[in-house]
Amino acid sequence: MAGNRIKVMIVDDSAVVRQVMTGVLESDPGIDLIGAAADPIFAYERMKSHWPDVILLDVEMPRMDGITFLKKLMQERPTPVVICSTLTEAGAATTIEALSAGAVSIITKPKIGLKQFMSESAQEVISAIRNAARVNIKRLAARSVAVPVAAKNNADVMLKAPTARANAMTQTTEHIVAIGTSTGGTQALQTVLSALPAVTPGIVIVQHMPPQFTAAFAARLNSVCQIEVREARDNDRVVPGTALIAPGGKHMMLHRSGAQYHVEIKEGPPVNRHCPSVDVLFRSTAKCAGRNALGIIMTGMGDDGARGLREMRDAGAHTLAQDEATCVVFGMPKEAIRLEAAVRVVPLESIPNLILSAR
Repeated sequence: MAGNRIKVMIVDDSAVVRQVMTGVLESDPGIDLIGAAADPIFAYERMKSHWPDVILLDVEMPRMDGITFLKKLMQERPTPVVICSTLTEAGAATTIEALSAGAVSIITKPKIGLKQFMSESAQEVISAIRNAARVNIKRLAARSVAVPVAAKNNADVMLKAPTARANAMTQTTEHIVAIGTSTGGTQALQTVLSALPAVTPGIVIVQHMPPQFTAAFAARLNSVCQIEVREARDNDRVVPGTALIAPGGKHMMLHRSGAQYHVEIKEGPPVNRHCPSVDVLFRSTAKCAGRNALGIIMTGMGDDGARGLREMRDAGAHTLAQDEATCVVFGMPKEAIRLEAAVRVVPLESIPNLILSAR
């Protein structure tokens, strides 16, 4: 990036959004706004002479919709894209399609009160753009969420760390797979889950994603997988052949009753700036599943899940980290490796077989 400034192009048919976003981005000395266009066709012509590092893209636009434009970009010149989408259940499926097509993350916007919302969310927008500028473009193209908040709590705000006594009580015949991921995880999870046969260990997943999007994401995965994939509900049993995805905006914890496992969906403060948090899921899995669990940390920005994976390893679980070469962002796995939380570091394509060997 020339001059170490991130070059950004805004593509949105709303004049209000373009105006507010322009003000937000121009206020940051590390960002160079190179243009704002009302639709992808105008944007593409302008980009030919001055290509951006990151594109801030709306989904519903005239002449060419954002999904079509995104797919065109990923085929011709892969570029990090942040989706700026209206937060509605009707639009969630389309936004998930955008993530599956290669978009890096989502910024949600309301239908009313837009100016106030965008002004108050300036740091969220800037953070999303900075994160997008650091992704592995090659992996992003090959594969063709929640945003940080102020406080950084650890998993103690939701549950206490596992103890030696708790670890000793975890033996059962049922195996559990716990997966945590963030940026790039929508594509990575599809790669892993779609490769699994109908009979697999029960799987619990935290993917950093805003509320109202996780149900659509789970439904999309369910349509391409042999296993059942759905958004988790409170007290759902974790059973073989099923993957439960934590709902956006709530933490998911694993519990055990006798020989059976179920999940608790609970309100709570962000942990490692995320809700749901991978650390919360991994800690709960360490406490109640111990050596009968497999923990997997995959592509993502930051360090959420690294300490929880270490707790899983200390409790006797087998643990994996996705390798750098196949990550879109090597933040979360890198931190887990630094903490010696991962027993093995493996490429994405190896993970399905390792899940099956956990049976």
